[in-house]
Amino acid sequence: MKALALVLVMSFSLLLVAGAAADPLPRAKAEEVGLSSEKLDRIGRILRADVERGRIPGAVVIVARKGRIAYLDTVGFRDKTAGAAMTQDAIFRIASMTKPLVSVATMMLYEEGRLFLSDPVSKYLPELANRQVGVEKLDPVTGKTVFYTVPAESEMTIQDLLRHTSGFTYGNRGTTHVHKLYEGGTSGLSRELTPPEFIERLAKLPLLNQPGTKWEYGVSTDVLGRVVEVVAGKPLGQVLAERVFRPLKMTDTGFVVPADKKGRLAQALAVDPDTGKEIKLFDPTTPPKFECGGGCGVSTAGDYVRFTQMLLNRGTLEGARLLGRKTVEYMTSDHLGSAIAPGAAYSPGPGYGFGLGFAVRKDTGVSSVTGSAGDYNWGGAFGTGFWVDPKEELTVVFMAQAPGPIRVHYRQLLKTLVLQAIE
Repeated sequence: MKALALVLVMSFSLLLVAGAAADPLPRAKAEEVGLSSEKLDRIGRILRADVERGRIPGAVVIVARKGRIAYLDTVGFRDKTAGAAMTQDAIFRIASMTKPLVSVATMMLYEEGRLFLSDPVSKYLPELANRQVGVEKLDPVTGKTVFYTVPAESEMTIQDLLRHTSGFTYGNRGTTHVHKLYEGGTSGLSRELTPPEFIERLAKLPLLNQPGTKWEYGVSTDVLGRVVEVVAGKPLGQVLAERVFRPLKMTDTGFVVPADKKGRLAQALAVDPDTGKEIKLFDPTTPPKFECGGGCGVSTAGDYVRFTQMLLNRGTLEGARLLGRKTVEYMTSDHLGSAIAPGAAYSPGPGYGFGLGFAVRKDTGVSSVTGSAGDYNWGGAFGTGFWVDPKEELTVVFMAQAPGPIRVHYRQLLKTLVLQAIE
């Protein structure tokens, strides 16, 4: 009986903790916003089964439609090793979901006339002028691949940074000589280099492609964050706090988890369930030297859904306007068109173009997952993801610390399970 009483007390305590966080948006019954609560419940059942099978440690899911939360669930563990249950206010490393935050801050500066998208990046970062582009060709005489560089035919622009057509890459996205240079030349950029050191190191590396000719995922938004710092005259974290986080009341979003919030930090499994490799994530409780705009942020599901709801509302939330309606429409339109080729490993996939910080769906068909023309999304390498569907007045945030190939599965799963619930 004592053991049972202890279990009940602990369970009640966990409910109190999970319920301690205020709802980030107004609540509604699923049916009040045109969703089926019965079908939405499939999300929790499937995720809980995956927790039991050791596929993921835990997750937080928020589904909001017409400005109200129709589904909010926490499953599994915030820290499975410690036996700590997942809570609504758990803090996650959001990796590349930092990029849309920086993109919004950039466009706020654009609206104020402090920069233009047609500006060359070298206007703000002179070290990045006169770029060289790497070329690899097979020597027919020796049969060996020869590497050399040629001058860039044009300057990369701010728009190139926003849509990933700058020519920059990530070292882990290919096996060319340029990729290998980025792997060694930018290692440690996330935390250990200062912003000037990062730019100085990057300036010594060739580009993978001619600027403006091909979409290639890479360090473009890290560079963009440095541009924001130069234009605003403040560290990136301060700019985002003042211009984005405070107006939207995103109280747990930033580049460091303070000591009093350390106990809310979500952790990954010790070993990747698919690869068998040890999972290592950076420690966000230590302030980084470089507040990298490409992937160093932390946030909660509740904070981030306020950000995505602002986008869905075309730039405003609860009286706080961050961007004009036309600016959001511009950002969430395709900026690649037919003139810019996808890279060899085009992350958005078939049916999608890319806007200014997001993958943008061009057609209802073509893609291998359901959706609407005009919906937009992005995710993070550590397992988080979101999407916004303006036609359905819908936004969804999924937070988990599940890096590796498995993260793609959950992005597809959540989209399928949410959209099948529309009545």
